Amino acid sequence: MTSFWLFLSDVFKWSYGFFDLTANVMNWILFLVSSAIFIYWCYELVVKLGNNKDREYVSPSKEIRPYYDPKIHKKG
Repeated sequence: MTSFWLFLSDVFKWSYGFFDLTANVMNWILFLVSSAIFIYWCYELVVKLGNNKDREYVSPSKEIRPYYDPKIHKKG
């Protein structure tokens, strides 16, 4: 019976090492994915929106103030 408990102890030791390795790999994967998302976000901010390129934006709406509705914003 003692050999069974020693075997079970070895299995638990192996499983903790396996979970430790798996957690380490998952941390690296999440770190690389989040770094890629952050670099893409910086690229969008600097390259696509930088140097006052937002002034060149043209609204697809023909109205002067497309989000202003006088029925909603009138007083009283």
